[in-house]
Amino acid sequence: MNKPKCYLTTAIPYASRKPHIGNTYDIILADCYKRYKQLCGYDVLLSTGTDEHGQKIEEYAAEAKMTPKEYADSVSAQIRQIWDEVGAQYDVFIKTTDAHHEKAAANLFDKFLKQGDIYKSEYEGWYCVPDESFFTDTQVVDGKCPECGRPVIRAKEEAYFFRMSKYADALLKYYDENPDFIIPESRKKEMINNFIKPGLQDLCVTRSSFKWGVPVKNDPKHVLYVWMDALINYITALGYDPENVEQPENFKKYWPADVHFIGKDILRFHSIYWPIFLMAAGLPLPKRIFAHPWLLSGVDKMSKSRGNVIYADDLIKIFGRDGCRYYSLAEMPFSSDGTITYENVISRYNSDLANILGNLVKRTESMTVKYFDGVIPSPGEETELDRDLKDTVVSAVSKYTELMDRFMVSDALEAVFTALRRANKYIDETTPWILAKTDEGRVRLATVLYNLLETIRICTILLKPAIPDSADKILSALNEKGDDINRARIFGGLAAGGRVTEGEALFSRLDEAKIMEELKKPEDEPKPEKPKGEPEIEFDDFVRVEMRTAEILECEPVPKSKKLLKLKLDLGYEQRQVLSGIAQYYTPDKLIGKKVVVVANLKPRMMMGYESKGMVLASSAEGDTVRVIFLDPETPNGQRIS
Repeated sequence: MNKPKCYLTTAIPYASRKPHIGNTYDIILADCYKRYKQLCGYDVLLSTGTDEHGQKIEEYAAEAKMTPKEYADSVSAQIRQIWDEVGAQYDVFIKTTDAHHEKAAANLFDKFLKQGDIYKSEYEGWYCVPDESFFTDTQVVDGKCPECGRPVIRAKEEAYFFRMSKYADALLKYYDENPDFIIPESRKKEMINNFIKPGLQDLCVTRSSFKWGVPVKNDPKHVLYVWMDALINYITALGYDPENVEQPENFKKYWPADVHFIGKDILRFHSIYWPIFLMAAGLPLPKRIFAHPWLLSGVDKMSKSRGNVIYADDLIKIFGRDGCRYYSLAEMPFSSDGTITYENVISRYNSDLANILGNLVKRTESMTVKYFDGVIPSPGEETELDRDLKDTVVSAVSKYTELMDRFMVSDALEAVFTALRRANKYIDETTPWILAKTDEGRVRLATVLYNLLETIRICTILLKPAIPDSADKILSALNEKGDDINRARIFGGLAAGGRVTEGEALFSRLDEAKIMEELKKPEDEPKPEKPKGEPEIEFDDFVRVEMRTAEILECEPVPKSKKLLKLKLDLGYEQRQVLSGIAQYYTPDKLIGKKVVVVANLKPRMMMGYESKGMVLASSAEGDTVRVIFLDPETPNGQRIS
């Protein structure tokens, strides 16, 4: 039997900087939903990737003394690594610098131009470089971008424009005929009232003030506006090109997309520009756009300038992959912003994963091994307590599927944990340790433990999309694959007589005070020791120190530290982060591009909440003045010094 198809996409992050956990939420959410749809029997394709053109990347590359392609490739690789670390099972990773994408983008622009949807004129107005967005005089207040608050620049240049107003009525009609096109509903009202009803302005779709982009055919001084270039990744990921005589099988099979997962801040581009581009191309529109809220750091949006950025890989080091995924999914409401702090993650990890889930699994497995030699017992006569537990679990399954279908993931997870809490209470109510003392009690104990094991089995199937690694371990101990949602719909599917393997505790409680102390402790880099009066070392001690040449690609102050700078170093064979206590002696702009010596084989350590993998060598003169040892600019990166 052919499975029903489902095509999911994430917004492709801009390849300018390492993505924080707020950016990473998009792929975690989409991956969770993909796994859920697979449980429901769907053939799912998930596409993600990186947006790699534009003025900002051109500028960052120049600062790093790299070509834009080299810079974009390096950041894209970093993004892909983080996607892998959070366990995202994407099927396509598209880069807008991929040759087939660039070709299709240029061809689509040419198609629009030839059919009269694009015309050449002159643009004058305000432009926000970080957001790659244009704004009118009425939208800009005090010279600041109305969306991100950063300064805008005045731009005047010849450009091509797309006739957005031509399609406004058709777009409103599509909204009316497809009420679930934009979710939540409140976001759709924002788009209609703020952008469409006041009158859609024609959109500037090229730039000529920079070169890093897809050139316009027959007019190569113009490059495509980054949003026009980026949005079509959703179809080029499937092999689409308007010049194809016949579109490839993947496109015919999966388009239109079932869900675009995006952040609420880029809804305008996806719910107005993108559908209009598709209408002009004669292609079906996506079925749904889920504009999810932000994951805030405390009460603020994450940004390096605020010093409140939290990265997924840092969370994984402390809480594991599933801990990172679970918090992100459980903490984010359907429509309002979620909040993340290390204290909150620790609290939820301990309360939900350690106390509720981990404790239930460990206690139940241990009692099954202890009282029944690991054999799943056959249940006997039911009591009211048993029926109440069963009803709670069956109800949780129904609520979970209903909520997941509506993208209310945090509420769906809460429905599962309601059942798990009931199971923990069921242990206290039935007192298995007392039942085990008599033959009559052991008959009742068999029913109790069966019900607990069955509750764990069902709830773990439901949790598998959110915490796949831990779920697989739990289900494996029960000899259950957990790859079909229908296996969770009926209480009693666990076969008696099978064996339970007692595994290790999956989620041990975390010491909040210890973790926060480690994160906040300002660990200054030790100053190079003065040679006078120090004991001699053996030659073997010296050769164990691996010193290599490196180039400083990026440099910025460490928030809340007067001494530390965070350096991104290119060692030739890899790039890595090193913290150095030189902030009182050098400004970041004076260090970027410099060649230095780094001790490359030091064990990584946490400093002010950041990992440092090495030490930059410097000299300490009279009065504690520190001088970094700089090398000749022509020195190759990664050379070993001996």
